Amino acid sequence: MANLIQAIRGMHDVLPEQTPLWQYAENIIREVLGSYGYQEIRLPIVEKTELFKRSIGEVTDIVEKEMYTFDDRNGDSLTLRPEGTAGCLRACLEHGLLNGQAHRLWYYGPMYRHERPQKGRYRQFIQLGVETYGMAGPEIDTELLLIMERLWRRLGVREQVKLQINSLGTIAERLVYRDNLVQYFQAHPEQLDEDSLRRLQTNPLRILDSKNPAMRELIDQAPELMSYLGEDSRQHFNAITTRLEQLGVSYDINPRLVRGLDYYSKTVFEWVTDALGAQGTVCAGGRYDTLIEQLGGKASHAAGFAMGMERLLALMETQSSIQTAKPVDVYMVRVGLNAEQHGLRFAEQLREALPTLKLQLNMEGGSFKSQFKKADKSGADFAIILGDDEVNRAEVSIKSLRDSQGQHVLSESQAIAFFQDYLLSRQ
Repeated sequence: MANLIQAIRGMHDVLPEQTPLWQYAENIIREVLGSYGYQEIRLPIVEKTELFKRSIGEVTDIVEKEMYTFDDRNGDSLTLRPEGTAGCLRACLEHGLLNGQAHRLWYYGPMYRHERPQKGRYRQFIQLGVETYGMAGPEIDTELLLIMERLWRRLGVREQVKLQINSLGTIAERLVYRDNLVQYFQAHPEQLDEDSLRRLQTNPLRILDSKNPAMRELIDQAPELMSYLGEDSRQHFNAITTRLEQLGVSYDINPRLVRGLDYYSKTVFEWVTDALGAQGTVCAGGRYDTLIEQLGGKASHAAGFAMGMERLLALMETQSSIQTAKPVDVYMVRVGLNAEQHGLRFAEQLREALPTLKLQLNMEGGSFKSQFKKADKSGADFAIILGDDEVNRAEVSIKSLRDSQGQHVLSESQAIAFFQDYLLSRQ
């Protein structure tokens, strides 16, 4: 056991006892997105490095510090995707999906960033991404927020998250604001930490997102972007907040909310929680109308959001009321050669008749007593018991493992009907 190879730091395993919660969340996500007419798109994990430099921005933390980039055998610079928006847009442009069309898309899978691992934040992490194209009005921004509102409720964590929303305006409006913000911070260099001094030259809006408590007062007194918005940006933002109020969705306007990626404009939002310590953001997104043209497409409109699944699952684990599906419904106990052979055949009959029944056979032998211990440990609701007596009578015994219903002796057809009723009762 010496010299065991371990997982790479920051890249974690999801063990069998953890996967039911993942599957529970994934199934709900698919249902909710489907109910809004969103379609799944599946994207490669590796993209050309240039894609992320052009979309995310070369002076962002992601491109400068966090990307897993390498040269392949042809000398091309490739990168493990650090986020999904750029790859999704690249696919749509490459396959001509944006030629005067509107699309609602979603994707799901691993992303990679080389950052300090901590609870809910990993170097390989699973992300849900939702992207919309070709829709300019505030209705699509609102729909994205309504999707998340519904997801939180379905996942049982609505009381643990809060919506923060802001507007970054247009690029032109933001450039004017940026100049004024730089002037403000340049007047107080002694109050800026090392990271903020660097960002002052590259991405000064990110200083507003600093978590350094020593800079809190300085940041609170900085100019607010809302004061620099034009009439169109204001109307767009006010239309979203009005719709949220009409639909009963609570929110807070956070004038210091910015996104770490260069391509955002107008609406930005985050769903945050105080239940996970310092890593408070569970989902974030907004509008990025300029990105399509930035990547070589015809100017159009885009908005979306991304959610880290590890942080969502950590939040769900704080809720004892969430009931995930059992890994096993029925455990078959078999003793004797005839019972083993007969049980294998009957198990296939059950699976053919009831495809959703989760049936596990004991394959390790042992006495009835030892097999019943395994049946109980499996979490199954029922045990099917097969021994020589049952085989000779062409019957099976069914024993409840979770209540005092006792044991039933049934024919095979009756047993199939019994488990059919069991499945119906859970719907």
